[in-house]
Amino acid sequence: MFNITTGLAIWCSEAMTLALLLFMAWRHNVRNKAFLYWGLGFLLSGTGFAMIALRSQIPDILSIEAGNATALLGQSAWVAGFMALDRRKIEWWALLPPAIWLAGVYLPWVNGDYGNRVILYNLASATGATGLAMAVCSAGVRREPTRGKLAAVFIVQAWLCFAVALTMAVTLPSDAEATNYSGAAAMASAFLLTIAFAFTCRMIMERSEKHLRALSLTDSLTGVWNRRGLFARFDAMHEKAFDDKRQIAVLLFDLDHFKRVNDRFGHQAGDAVLSAFARTARQFVPDNIFGRMGGEEFAAFAIVADQMEAEALAESIRTEFCRVPVATGEAIVPATVSIGIALSSAAETNMGKLISAADRALYAAKAAGRNCSVIFGAEEAAAPAPAVMDKNAGELVPTVDDQVDALRRMGSLSRAG
Repeated sequence: MFNITTGLAIWCSEAMTLALLLFMAWRHNVRNKAFLYWGLGFLLSGTGFAMIALRSQIPDILSIEAGNATALLGQSAWVAGFMALDRRKIEWWALLPPAIWLAGVYLPWVNGDYGNRVILYNLASATGATGLAMAVCSAGVRREPTRGKLAAVFIVQAWLCFAVALTMAVTLPSDAEATNYSGAAAMASAFLLTIAFAFTCRMIMERSEKHLRALSLTDSLTGVWNRRGLFARFDAMHEKAFDDKRQIAVLLFDLDHFKRVNDRFGHQAGDAVLSAFARTARQFVPDNIFGRMGGEEFAAFAIVADQMEAEALAESIRTEFCRVPVATGEAIVPATVSIGIALSSAAETNMGKLISAADRALYAAKAAGRNCSVIFGAEEAAAPAPAVMDKNAGELVPTVDDQVDALRRMGSLSRAG
């Protein structure tokens, strides 16, 4: 005969140890309620099985009714933990395992028969394992690679408990045989839960790694891509533009007189202006390919049909940003932006050359009086900057005035009316 008392003692010891570890993890990061719920789950499971193991030494209502309900409530806490991990609302069906047990255990033909109580418990436990699989694989949740394996463990546990209940219902075993079924199912479930705990730890590690990668590619102040994150998205966009036979536009933004904003209103106001511009611009940029290059400079990559669409995108951002002053506590900060745009066909696109051309266009926009946009088409982006003879150096050097005059003649300069 299976020594169920020994098996329960082993599981209680393991459950209490895991509960302690999870409570310590929760104390380290109290905002993550998942560790708290999981710790409560192991604590309830260990306590419930300890009460079951003390049968004949404590009243039956504590050992049978309360003990099993407590152990099943541990499953509900685990379900709540996975929902909390994904920041979802805890659903009512998380409480089904103890509810099923309490709804059936007081039926005379269940309460007075040990075998039927084992069947009822395994059906309730199968419901809890199914709930755990549902919580892990809920729709709309971003999947880590380990989620599928973790859900598979819970599905195996659910089928195991259901198979034990079905076998006992068909074979009608004696109390001694029912004890063996109960003990084997409990130990198998404990083993599967240990594997599930290991997979859960791996899933949390994968999530942490993903979060750290996102932090390395994101600007901490504005929440948009940083330079590295922005450039990492260029290849995929280039491939899409090539397949669609469209053009690529690079837009460089420079907030006008930003140093004056910091000097007059303080660095907190400057940070507010940066964040406000990032919020405004990212609403207009397709596919969120927008980021901060550094300081007060931002950039966007966009797939466009022609020069007119690229200029319309830039002007939408410029006019929306300068339309409403930025409120920073007691101060109202007027802010504008200058924009340089470079355009190229996908087949001939070179990111470095496009950014260089957009930078020249941005320089021309600032020289033209700021709060305007200058656009270089494909031919202009590929051409070298206009130049004149420097008498002192004896060589040709580019001049901004010539660029601005040429752009005005070509109609490539857009500014506030």
